[in-house]
Amino acid sequence: MTPALEIAHELPPPGSSLKQAEQYTRWLATHHHENFTVVTYLLPHHLRQHFYNVYAYCRWADDLADEIADRARSLELLEWWHRELQQCYAGTATHPVFIALRNTVDAFSIPIVPFSDLVTAFRQDQTVHRYPTWDSLLGYCRYSANPVGRLVLYLCGYSDGDRQTLSDFTCTALQLANFWQDVSRDLEKDRIYIPLDLLAAHDLSESDLFGRVFDIRYVQVMRVLLERTRELFLKGLPLSNSVDRNLQIDIELFSRCGLALLDAIESIGYNTLQQRPTLTTGTKLKLIGRTLGQHALTYGRR
Repeated sequence: MTPALEIAHELPPPGSSLKQAEQYTRWLATHHHENFTVVTYLLPHHLRQHFYNVYAYCRWADDLADEIADRARSLELLEWWHRELQQCYAGTATHPVFIALRNTVDAFSIPIVPFSDLVTAFRQDQTVHRYPTWDSLLGYCRYSANPVGRLVLYLCGYSDGDRQTLSDFTCTALQLANFWQDVSRDLEKDRIYIPLDLLAAHDLSESDLFGRVFDIRYVQVMRVLLERTRELFLKGLPLSNSVDRNLQIDIELFSRCGLALLDAIESIGYNTLQQRPTLTTGTKLKLIGRTLGQHALTYGRR
Protein backbone atom coordinates (compact mmCIF):
# COMPACT_ATOMS: atom_id res chain seq x y z
CA MET A 1 0.00 0.00 0.00
CA THR A 2 1.62 3.24 -1.15
CA PRO A 3 1.78 5.88 1.61
CA ALA A 4 -0.33 8.99 0.99
CA LEU A 5 2.79 11.07 1.54
CA GLU A 6 4.49 9.48 -1.48
CA ILE A 7 1.60 10.35 -3.77
CA ALA A 8 1.16 13.92 -2.58
CA HIS A 9 1.47 15.04 -6.19
CA GLU A 10 -2.14 13.89 -6.57
CA LEU A 11 -3.21 16.30 -3.83
CA PRO A 12 -5.18 19.36 -5.02
CA PRO A 13 -3.83 22.77 -3.96
CA PRO A 14 -4.83 24.37 -0.63
CA GLY A 15 -8.24 25.99 -0.75
CA SER A 16 -9.44 23.71 -3.52
CA SER A 17 -13.13 23.28 -4.24
CA LEU A 18 -15.23 20.65 -2.49
CA LYS A 19 -15.49 18.78 -5.79
CA GLN A 20 -11.70 18.66 -6.20
CA ALA A 21 -11.21 17.65 -2.57
CA GLU A 22 -13.72 14.81 -2.79
CA GLN A 23 -12.24 13.58 -6.05
CA TYR A 24 -8.93 13.25 -4.22
CA THR A 25 -10.32 11.42 -1.17
CA ARG A 26 -12.26 9.07 -3.45
CA TRP A 27 -9.15 8.36 -5.52
CA LEU A 28 -7.05 7.78 -2.40
CA ALA A 29 -9.55 5.35 -0.90
CA THR A 30 -10.35 3.34 -4.00
CA HIS A 31 -6.84 2.97 -5.40
CA HIS A 32 -4.85 2.02 -2.36
CA HIS A 33 -6.79 -0.28 -0.05
CA GLU A 34 -8.44 -3.40 -1.46
CA ASN A 35 -10.33 -4.31 1.71
CA PHE A 36 -11.70 -0.79 2.11
CA THR A 37 -12.99 -0.88 -1.46
CA VAL A 38 -14.84 -4.13 -0.78
CA VAL A 39 -16.41 -2.75 2.39
CA THR A 40 -17.61 0.49 0.83
CA TYR A 41 -19.02 -1.40 -2.16
CA LEU A 42 -21.49 -3.02 0.25
CA LEU A 43 -22.64 0.36 1.56
CA PRO A 44 -25.45 2.50 0.16
CA HIS A 45 -24.15 4.70 -2.64
CA HIS A 46 -24.96 7.95 -0.85
CA LEU A 47 -22.61 7.04 2.01
CA ARG A 48 -19.55 6.08 -0.02
CA GLN A 49 -18.11 9.55 -0.54
CA HIS A 50 -18.40 10.27 3.18
CA PHE A 51 -16.52 7.05 3.94
CA TYR A 52 -13.84 8.11 1.47
CA ASN A 53 -13.50 11.44 3.28
CA VAL A 54 -13.09 9.78 6.68
CA TYR A 55 -10.69 7.21 5.23
CA ALA A 56 -8.48 9.96 3.78
CA TYR A 57 -8.21 11.62 7.18
CA CYS A 58 -7.26 8.34 8.86
CA ARG A 59 -4.86 7.40 6.07
CA TRP A 60 -2.94 10.65 6.27
CA ALA A 61 -2.71 10.49 10.06
CA ASP A 62 -1.51 6.89 9.91
CA ASP A 63 1.16 7.73 7.35
CA LEU A 64 2.38 10.71 9.37
CA ALA A 65 2.85 8.29 12.26
CA ASP A 66 4.37 5.32 10.42
CA GLU A 67 6.09 6.61 7.31
CA ILE A 68 8.31 9.30 8.87
CA ALA A 69 11.67 7.91 9.96
CA ASP A 70 12.34 10.59 12.59
CA ARG A 71 9.94 10.27 15.53
CA ALA A 72 10.36 13.88 16.62
CA ARG A 73 9.44 15.01 13.12
CA SER A 74 6.50 12.64 13.10
CA LEU A 75 5.21 14.19 16.33
CA GLU A 76 5.53 17.65 14.80
CA LEU A 77 3.54 16.59 11.75
CA LEU A 78 0.86 14.93 13.87
CA GLU A 79 0.54 18.16 15.83
CA TRP A 80 0.12 20.00 12.52
CA TRP A 81 -2.52 17.49 11.45
CA HIS A 82 -4.42 18.05 14.69
CA ARG A 83 -4.32 21.81 14.15
CA GLU A 84 -5.73 21.25 10.66
CA LEU A 85 -8.50 19.19 12.26
CA GLN A 86 -9.31 22.03 14.64
CA GLN A 87 -9.41 24.45 11.72
CA CYS A 88 -11.79 22.08 9.97
CA TYR A 89 -14.20 22.28 12.90
CA ALA A 90 -13.75 26.04 13.04
CA GLY A 91 -14.78 26.25 9.39
CA THR A 92 -11.40 27.54 8.18
CA ALA A 93 -9.92 24.39 6.60
CA THR A 94 -7.67 24.79 3.56
CA HIS A 95 -6.18 21.28 3.26
CA PRO A 96 -8.20 19.30 0.68
CA VAL A 97 -8.74 16.35 3.04
CA PHE A 98 -10.32 18.65 5.59
CA ILE A 99 -12.36 20.53 2.99
CA ALA A 100 -13.91 17.17 2.10
CA LEU A 101 -14.17 16.06 5.72
CA ARG A 102 -15.99 19.23 6.76
CA ASN A 103 -18.84 18.32 4.43
CA THR A 104 -19.12 14.93 6.13
CA VAL A 105 -18.86 16.35 9.64
CA ASP A 106 -21.69 18.78 8.91
CA ALA A 107 -23.88 16.18 7.22
CA PHE A 108 -23.74 13.74 10.14
CA SER A 109 -23.06 16.02 13.14
CA ILE A 110 -19.87 14.13 13.99
CA PRO A 111 -18.05 15.47 17.07
CA ILE A 112 -14.33 16.13 16.94
CA VAL A 113 -13.53 13.56 19.66
CA PRO A 114 -13.11 10.38 17.56
CA PHE A 115 -10.89 12.18 15.05
CA SER A 116 -8.82 13.73 17.84
CA ASP A 117 -8.55 10.40 19.66
CA LEU A 118 -6.93 8.83 16.61
CA VAL A 119 -4.22 11.49 16.62
CA THR A 120 -3.69 10.77 20.32
CA ALA A 121 -3.06 7.12 19.46
CA PHE A 122 -0.64 7.99 16.68
CA ARG A 123 1.27 10.28 19.02
CA GLN A 124 1.44 7.48 21.56
CA ASP A 125 2.90 5.20 18.90
CA GLN A 126 5.94 7.46 18.76
CA THR A 127 6.77 7.22 22.46
CA VAL A 128 5.17 4.08 23.93
CA HIS A 129 6.33 0.68 22.67
CA ARG A 130 5.52 -1.56 25.64
CA TYR A 131 2.34 -2.22 27.63
CA PRO A 132 2.70 -3.47 31.20
CA THR A 133 -0.80 -4.93 31.54
CA TRP A 134 -3.81 -6.06 29.53
CA ASP A 135 -5.75 -3.02 30.75
CA SER A 136 -3.04 -0.64 29.55
CA LEU A 137 -3.19 -2.29 26.11
CA LEU A 138 -6.98 -1.91 26.05
CA GLY A 139 -6.43 1.73 26.97
CA TYR A 140 -4.36 2.16 23.84
CA CYS A 141 -7.02 0.47 21.70
CA ARG A 142 -9.56 2.90 23.12
CA TYR A 143 -7.76 5.60 21.10
CA SER A 144 -6.32 3.62 18.19
CA ALA A 145 -9.21 1.33 17.22
CA ASN A 146 -12.49 2.29 18.83
CA PRO A 147 -12.83 5.75 17.23
CA VAL A 148 -12.97 4.12 13.79
CA GLY A 149 -16.03 2.08 14.70
CA ARG A 150 -17.70 5.09 16.26
CA LEU A 151 -17.10 7.11 13.11
CA VAL A 152 -18.74 4.36 11.06
CA LEU A 153 -21.75 4.43 13.38
CA TYR A 154 -22.06 8.20 13.03
CA LEU A 155 -21.98 7.89 9.25
CA CYS A 156 -24.78 5.34 9.42
CA GLY A 157 -26.92 7.50 11.70
CA TYR A 158 -26.17 5.92 15.08
CA SER A 159 -24.83 7.95 18.00
CA ASP A 160 -26.10 6.14 21.10
CA GLY A 161 -23.83 4.79 23.81
CA ASP A 162 -25.07 1.18 23.67
CA ARG A 163 -24.11 0.69 20.04
CA GLN A 164 -20.82 2.50 20.59
CA THR A 165 -19.94 0.10 23.41
CA LEU A 166 -20.64 -2.94 21.23
CA SER A 167 -18.63 -1.38 18.42
CA ASP A 168 -15.74 -0.81 20.82
CA PHE A 169 -15.62 -4.53 21.61
CA THR A 170 -15.40 -5.42 17.92
CA CYS A 171 -12.84 -2.76 17.01
CA THR A 172 -10.60 -3.57 19.96
CA ALA A 173 -10.77 -7.27 19.06
CA LEU A 174 -9.78 -6.52 15.46
CA GLN A 175 -6.85 -4.41 16.61
CA LEU A 176 -5.69 -7.15 18.97
CA ALA A 177 -6.00 -9.85 16.30
CA ASN A 178 -3.72 -7.77 14.09
CA PHE A 179 -1.23 -7.40 16.95
CA TRP A 180 -1.03 -11.18 17.46
CA GLN A 181 -0.65 -11.65 13.69
CA ASP A 182 2.15 -9.09 13.49
CA VAL A 183 4.27 -9.99 16.52
CA SER A 184 7.36 -10.60 14.39
CA ARG A 185 6.93 -7.44 12.31
CA ASP A 186 6.39 -5.32 15.40
CA LEU A 187 9.54 -6.69 17.02
CA GLU A 188 11.47 -5.34 14.04
CA LYS A 189 10.10 -1.91 14.99
CA ASP A 190 10.95 -2.43 18.68
CA ARG A 191 7.27 -2.71 19.55
CA ILE A 192 5.80 -5.32 21.88
CA TYR A 193 2.04 -5.40 22.33
CA ILE A 194 1.93 -8.58 24.40
CA PRO A 195 1.36 -7.36 27.99
CA LEU A 196 4.60 -7.59 29.92
CA ASP A 197 2.96 -9.04 33.02
CA LEU A 198 1.60 -11.93 30.93
CA LEU A 199 5.07 -12.60 29.56
CA ALA A 200 6.48 -12.59 33.09
CA ALA A 201 3.76 -14.95 34.32
CA HIS A 202 4.94 -17.48 31.73
CA ASP A 203 8.64 -16.84 32.37
CA LEU A 204 9.16 -15.17 29.00
CA SER A 205 11.40 -12.15 28.56
CA GLU A 206 11.75 -9.49 25.90
CA SER A 207 15.06 -11.11 24.99
CA ASP A 208 13.23 -14.36 24.30
CA LEU A 209 10.91 -12.55 21.90
CA PHE A 210 13.70 -10.73 20.09
CA GLY A 211 15.60 -14.02 19.89
CA ARG A 212 12.50 -15.63 18.36
CA VAL A 213 12.51 -18.31 21.06
CA PHE A 214 9.41 -20.35 20.27
CA ASP A 215 8.40 -22.97 22.81
CA ILE A 216 5.47 -24.00 25.02
CA ARG A 217 5.72 -20.77 27.03
CA TYR A 218 4.96 -18.68 23.97
CA VAL A 219 2.17 -21.05 22.96
CA GLN A 220 0.57 -20.62 26.39
CA VAL A 221 0.79 -16.84 26.13
CA MET A 222 -0.82 -16.82 22.70
CA ARG A 223 -3.60 -19.12 23.84
CA VAL A 224 -4.48 -16.67 26.60
CA LEU A 225 -4.39 -13.72 24.21
CA LEU A 226 -6.51 -15.44 21.57
CA GLU A 227 -9.08 -16.50 24.17
CA ARG A 228 -9.40 -12.95 25.47
CA THR A 229 -9.65 -11.59 21.95
CA ARG A 230 -12.36 -14.08 20.98
CA GLU A 231 -14.35 -13.03 24.05
CA LEU A 232 -14.27 -9.43 22.83
CA PHE A 233 -15.47 -10.45 19.36
CA LEU A 234 -18.35 -12.36 20.96
CA LYS A 235 -19.27 -9.39 23.14
CA GLY A 236 -19.50 -7.21 20.05
CA LEU A 237 -21.61 -9.60 17.93
CA PRO A 238 -25.02 -8.24 19.10
CA LEU A 239 -24.21 -4.98 17.32
CA SER A 240 -25.03 -6.50 13.93
CA ASN A 241 -28.62 -7.12 15.05
CA SER A 242 -29.15 -3.49 16.03
CA VAL A 243 -28.20 -1.77 12.76
CA ASP A 244 -29.58 -1.75 9.22
CA ARG A 245 -28.90 -4.52 6.76
CA ASN A 246 -26.02 -2.95 4.85
CA LEU A 247 -24.05 -2.19 7.98
CA GLN A 248 -24.89 -5.63 9.37
CA ILE A 249 -23.02 -7.23 6.49
CA ASP A 250 -19.92 -5.09 7.02
CA ILE A 251 -19.87 -5.72 10.77
CA GLU A 252 -20.26 -9.45 10.33
CA LEU A 253 -17.54 -9.51 7.69
CA PHE A 254 -15.11 -7.73 9.99
CA SER A 255 -15.92 -10.10 12.84
CA ARG A 256 -15.71 -13.20 10.66
CA CYS A 257 -12.37 -12.11 9.21
CA GLY A 258 -11.03 -11.33 12.68
CA LEU A 259 -12.09 -14.69 14.05
CA ALA A 260 -10.69 -16.42 10.95
CA LEU A 261 -7.37 -14.68 11.59
CA LEU A 262 -7.32 -16.09 15.12
CA ASP A 263 -8.00 -19.53 13.62
CA ALA A 264 -5.11 -18.98 11.21
CA ILE A 265 -2.80 -18.24 14.14
CA GLU A 266 -3.88 -21.49 15.77
CA SER A 267 -3.34 -23.37 12.50
CA ILE A 268 0.38 -22.52 12.50
CA GLY A 269 0.74 -23.70 16.09
CA TYR A 270 0.66 -20.12 17.45
CA ASN A 271 4.13 -19.47 16.04
CA THR A 272 3.75 -15.79 15.17
CA LEU A 273 7.30 -15.23 16.34
CA GLN A 274 8.60 -16.80 13.15
CA GLN A 275 5.60 -16.71 10.83
CA ARG A 276 2.90 -14.24 9.84
CA PRO A 277 -0.42 -15.96 9.15
CA THR A 278 -2.73 -14.30 6.63
CA LEU A 279 -6.15 -14.88 5.14
CA THR A 280 -5.92 -15.97 1.53
CA THR A 281 -8.06 -14.33 -1.13
CA GLY A 282 -10.00 -17.58 -1.34
CA THR A 283 -10.73 -17.50 2.38
CA LYS A 284 -11.87 -13.88 2.19
CA LEU A 285 -14.15 -14.65 -0.75
CA LYS A 286 -15.65 -17.58 1.13
CA LEU A 287 -16.32 -15.36 4.14
CA ILE A 288 -17.94 -12.73 1.93
CA GLY A 289 -20.05 -15.34 0.15
CA ARG A 290 -21.09 -16.99 3.39
CA THR A 291 -22.09 -13.69 4.95
CA LEU A 292 -24.04 -12.50 1.91
CA GLY A 293 -25.68 -15.91 1.56
CA GLN A 294 -26.87 -15.98 5.15
CA HIS A 295 -28.31 -12.50 4.82
CA ALA A 296 -30.07 -13.44 1.60
CA LEU A 297 -31.67 -16.41 3.34
CA THR A 298 -32.61 -14.36 6.39
CA TYR A 299 -34.25 -11.57 4.43
CA GLY A 300 -35.79 -14.03 1.98
CA ARG A 301 -37.79 -15.56 4.81
CA ARG A 302 -39.23 -12.19 5.82
